[in-house]
Amino acid sequence: MARIVILGSAAVVPDATHDNTHFVLIGERDSPILVDCGSNPLGKIKDLVISDDGLQDVILTHFHADHVSGVPNMLMAMWQLGRQAPLRFYGLPHCINRTEDLMTMFAWETWPNFFPVTFHRVRERNAAPVLENADFRITAWPVKHFIPTIGLRIENKVTGKVLAYTCDTEPTDSLYELGIEADILLHEAAGAGIGHSSAHQAGETATRNKARSLYLIHYEVWNKDPSPLLPEAQETYEGPVILCEDGDEYEF
Repeated sequence: MARIVILGSAAVVPDATHDNTHFVLIGERDSPILVDCGSNPLGKIKDLVISDDGLQDVILTHFHADHVSGVPNMLMAMWQLGRQAPLRFYGLPHCINRTEDLMTMFAWETWPNFFPVTFHRVRERNAAPVLENADFRITAWPVKHFIPTIGLRIENKVTGKVLAYTCDTEPTDSLYELGIEADILLHEAAGAGIGHSSAHQAGETATRNKARSLYLIHYEVWNKDPSPLLPEAQETYEGPVILCEDGDEYEF
């Protein structure tokens, strides 16, 4: 079966055992897909027996440092390792334009024998196509954060199961279509407030969406025990609740 591997589970401030939130999708028939880019995705996917050449697609949900800061170092590391295979990035124009500007600041156009990189801009609308390969069909919904941000609905084309990732958002109507009847609702839990959600609110969304399970991610870890997030979510959702940790793998 396809699986999601959590490479990072923390919100903005990581600690020694929790990197910023990002993950990789690994299917049965096609290359893996990286969603967001923490500090050291290459080192982590190497442990999953994925070569740097094996990674061909990267989705960036929005242009905040905890979601894109690893991009320059990842590209430079791939170049240093002699990568020749193309790499494709996907995201909203707001994010992709700034990612290109960021790389220009590092003068990447002067790196000799650099491998091909292409940028694909996703439309900011409900059910916007992102990418489709032999394993997954991925669409995007705008969510409610500080800047233009997308959540992702990821359909396993082999099993028909759905993983819905809210990304950073406060409760908003688009989360209903994004996560309706998802087998896994991967929901942020950084805390109630502008641009974010609490575990209590994540449970409410899971209940409204009739999600089959709720997985909490993007939560605070700095000098804080995240374990109370589980009973908090269970106040508003009766299904299975999981607190994602770095290195966790889940099939769907």
